[in-house]
Amino acid sequence: MSTFRDATLMITGGTGSFGNTVLKHFLATDIKEIRIFSRDEKKQDDMRHELQAKHPEYASKVKFYIGDVRNRQTLDDAMPGVDYIFHAAALKQVPSCEFFPMEAVRTNVEGTDNMLHAAINAGVKRVVCLSTDKAAYPINAMGISKAMMEHVIYANARIAAERGGTVICCTRYGNVMCSRGSVIPLFIDQIKAGNPITITDPNMTRFLMNLDEAVDLVKFAFEHANPGDLFIQKADASTIGDLAKAVQELFGDTGTRIIGTRHGEKLYETLMTSEERLRSEDMGGYFRVAADSRDLNYDKFVVQGQVHTQADESYTSHNTTLLDVEGTKKKILTTDYVKEQLKEMEKAG
Repeated sequence: MSTFRDATLMITGGTGSFGNTVLKHFLATDIKEIRIFSRDEKKQDDMRHELQAKHPEYASKVKFYIGDVRNRQTLDDAMPGVDYIFHAAALKQVPSCEFFPMEAVRTNVEGTDNMLHAAINAGVKRVVCLSTDKAAYPINAMGISKAMMEHVIYANARIAAERGGTVICCTRYGNVMCSRGSVIPLFIDQIKAGNPITITDPNMTRFLMNLDEAVDLVKFAFEHANPGDLFIQKADASTIGDLAKAVQELFGDTGTRIIGTRHGEKLYETLMTSEERLRSEDMGGYFRVAADSRDLNYDKFVVQGQVHTQADESYTSHNTTLLDVEGTKKKILTTDYVKEQLKEMEKAG
């Protein structure tokens, strides 16, 4: 008997890359119902038709709800009967959030608060929220909005725990290869068109995860979370220069063009700050960062001696395992998208 047997799972932003991968993992299990909550009716219709064509025996398990996390009423209407939630709805594009920061606030911050209040009021058992490495030491609007989202999560987790209700936790991971907005599909499209691939900065480093690993992280958090915990998956990284070479070795070398960094980009990404690392627990393939259990009554604490507020270093794409070109090539070959694109190229001759 699995944890999800006869349960109803809702995925906010469920028509995205993460939601589609969750369906791949859960559709054929003993789960009772999966609710896809999103605002894009076209994507929902596409997902519905694909399910009916490829998985007719399971398609009835998936229910579709048009709604927006910005609109609390649509969440309240979709929430009755939900046991668990994976919260993936977000604005994720760094440049667009940079130009329209209040849109990021409305979805990533206010939308998350709406969802959590609706979940608590509806008696949902567990909620896992998805965050990003850009929330750690944020320098761009997207990262800042996600950092605020995390604080909204921890505040609501504390309230829910005091009431003995919904267990709320958070996951944080780096770039998911071949997800929406990923650079790998862009590189492949540029090569197919015979154009040089565009590189922002070849020395820039990024964590590399595939979608299955992202779902595994969420499942791990779901199974092990205490209220307000943050879970981080240990991940390999590569330079953008080596990533470009790896893609070219697989799909063809059409040259490269350096275009410079985009609005709000970092040279490297941080998955866990040095402050968080001080209170983290190494769980093998994952880190658990416990919630800050202090309250507002700071005057009741008497501290003597040296106070340690941070570890020696944070966990970044510069100090994790850095893959070379060959290792990067093996890593990107774990994605369904790259394998499918290679098959198409072979058929085309």
